[in-house]
Amino acid sequence: MFMFIYQVISSLLFYALLPVYYLVRVINRKYLYGWTEKLGFFKAPRFKGKVIMLHGVSVGEVIALENLIKKIKTEFPYYNIVVTTGTKTGQEIAKKKFGEFAYVTYFPFDAGGSVFRWLNEIRPDVVLIAETEIWPAFVHQCFIRKIPVYLINGRISDSTYKIYRFMTPFFKQIFKFYAGVLAQSKEDCKKFIKIGAKNAKVMGNLKFDIKKPESEFKSEHRIIIAGSTHKGEDEIILGAFKKLKKKFPDIKLLLAPRHITRVDAVRKLAPEAGLRSQDANFTQHDIIILDTLGELAKAYVTCAFAFIGGSFNKTGGHNPLECIVFGKPVVSGPSVHNFRDIYAILGRTSAGKVVHWPHELEAYMEKLLGDREFYRQACKDCKTVFDAQQGAVDVVVNLLRG
Repeated sequence: MFMFIYQVISSLLFYALLPVYYLVRVINRKYLYGWTEKLGFFKAPRFKGKVIMLHGVSVGEVIALENLIKKIKTEFPYYNIVVTTGTKTGQEIAKKKFGEFAYVTYFPFDAGGSVFRWLNEIRPDVVLIAETEIWPAFVHQCFIRKIPVYLINGRISDSTYKIYRFMTPFFKQIFKFYAGVLAQSKEDCKKFIKIGAKNAKVMGNLKFDIKKPESEFKSEHRIIIAGSTHKGEDEIILGAFKKLKKKFPDIKLLLAPRHITRVDAVRKLAPEAGLRSQDANFTQHDIIILDTLGELAKAYVTCAFAFIGGSFNKTGGHNPLECIVFGKPVVSGPSVHNFRDIYAILGRTSAGKVVHWPHELEAYMEKLLGDREFYRQACKDCKTVFDAQQGAVDVVVNLLRG
């Protein structure tokens, strides 16, 4: 009765407000992308065999699912994989990463008719929803159709948890329809249990399931890497490096622009720098620009620590784990929303630090360079964090094996 009342009220409100929602987005020049898919008026391929559906609402969640999706493709080669998102940017990333072997589409609006039509097209055998996407109508209809739904890589921020606590009676009803809730950490698991998820357990964090790439990079120098820098960040890191060089004469800088097309612009900022493509070495140069493709992840093995770019602008940061996996700490600017959950974990230790201003960046770099005990602890924390978080992909794969 509870879900019947909820679905009637929510569906009436949804369809009544849909024209208003559409007009608001048109006025703001934000058109409704994926309109037909979200309403369930589309034709999906007629899949042969089992269908595994994975949902990541936006870019961050899609990135988190990448290793799992590729593992599923390897472990279950005859299964059909459907990847859904809720945003246009998430859709673009999903198609880029998985479009060759998975069917990528939009997740339906959480209203009775939309969900009903959508499920009739996709017909999933199992559904994996990433992080904190709770859609009552969708989960209930899956429950009726005996389609198991798992919330994976689950997390609840402290601010969201305070709100959810007031809605515990509601969530208790909704979580009855989930086959399981797999949380990132013990803290997240406790939060899910307190708001009504009796079948919650810890799985770790999917984003931490990466392996060290084999690397031929070697160096005896104390190297700082500025990885995946964007316009405006090169000036910041070069300014900090030149000041710190006076206090620590032994340090070197490997500067890796995110886009190779920016190499000439970076060279104008540091004309004394050597180029990796010309076999520059740190015996001859204090600064080397990494102007080759596909080498940054391998280069992190040589650094003392790294600055992760895309974080002093609105890019949202880049993956700090490519460096952390080698036991090397990282520091980033304030824009890290693409990896907010990772930085939340790193921030509880000395493995990763988010700073808000260039002078804070310089001060933190100086601490890593000058405080040996602090630096040793930061490196140790990198390993501790990985040991605590890895194994999440295997947890989900074993679940699918049954």
